[in-house]
Amino acid sequence: MRIANVVQLGIKELRGLARDPMLLVLIAYAFTISIYTASSAMPETLNRATIGIVDEDQSPVSSRILTAFYPPYFTVPRLISPPEMDSRMDAGLDTFALDIPPNFQRDLLAGRSPAIQLNIDATRMSQAFTGGGYVQSIVTGEVNEFLDRYRSNEPLPVELAVRARFNPELNKSWFGAVTNVIASITMLSIILTGAALIREREHGTIEHLLVMPVTPVEIMMGKIWSMGLVVLVASAFALVVVVEGLLRVPIEGSLALFLAGTALQLFATTAMGIFLATVAGSMPQFGLLLMLVLLPLQVLSGAITPRESMPEIIRTIMLAAPNTHFVILAQAVLFRGAGLGVVWPQLAALLAIGLGLFFFALRRFRSFLG
Repeated sequence: MRIANVVQLGIKELRGLARDPMLLVLIAYAFTISIYTASSAMPETLNRATIGIVDEDQSPVSSRILTAFYPPYFTVPRLISPPEMDSRMDAGLDTFALDIPPNFQRDLLAGRSPAIQLNIDATRMSQAFTGGGYVQSIVTGEVNEFLDRYRSNEPLPVELAVRARFNPELNKSWFGAVTNVIASITMLSIILTGAALIREREHGTIEHLLVMPVTPVEIMMGKIWSMGLVVLVASAFALVVVVEGLLRVPIEGSLALFLAGTALQLFATTAMGIFLATVAGSMPQFGLLLMLVLLPLQVLSGAITPRESMPEIIRTIMLAAPNTHFVILAQAVLFRGAGLGVVWPQLAALLAIGLGLFFFALRRFRSFLG
């Protein structure tokens, strides 16, 4: 393999990318607007949930319950009639509907343990999942205060001193910002290398390369280093300008160490992009393959849900995916300030997976050219 050929082939890829305005817009959007909007728009656990209340009791305790729901967790409750309860939920106007039955206060004072009906629109999963607990806590608190005739905070037998490390404010946008950077790195590296190869085949320039004194290894390396460099520079820009600058997310660890891990991740994913491009016959087929590959890589890597909550077989299979190790490395370095002594297993795993994918893609690429 001649380094001069690899360099010139990589420069050719960069020039081809510069002449493709759609890919340039995609790169700019993925590492700026996409990260900023997705991170800053991440909802809280319960935020301005709509609730309607059917007050069939019209008593002091029902009035207390009615006034206990207020922003930011809930919108101001709307008093509705029983026929409106189902129609409003069917129309998606209310996420929660609370029905206080007649004679609720009388049964409560008589010790009969009356029931209140709570209807939840479970299609709004982010709010419905925890909203029921919020509603029950609010109703129970108001009823207990009404029965006790006073409002007080009873001291707990044990005081739990909570320290939230690495994210004291429990701000979801902090984790969302890094998760979106990881997603953009994986997505763009696969798309750029795969699109470059498919573009050459569609334009007929791949035949020109075959008659030149270059080898398949040199062609692959030219695509890998050029597209990887573009994504590496864009990811560094996104971390410094968007994540640290605009979103005010503190970067605890070494940016250089993270970029070193990113380079190994790019080595693996760009090789994966070349392999997928050799399998696909056209750009639409390549897009369909991306949907089958990117979704499991992102969802099962541990970036969205903890790996500990996944089945054992899924955790074992995903150890062969580069994203799993890259997510562990990124969170350790960027959030917890981990050094080389902590993340070297992930670096070694990324290198091993990258080499395996490279040789696997090279074998496929040679048969693709032959």
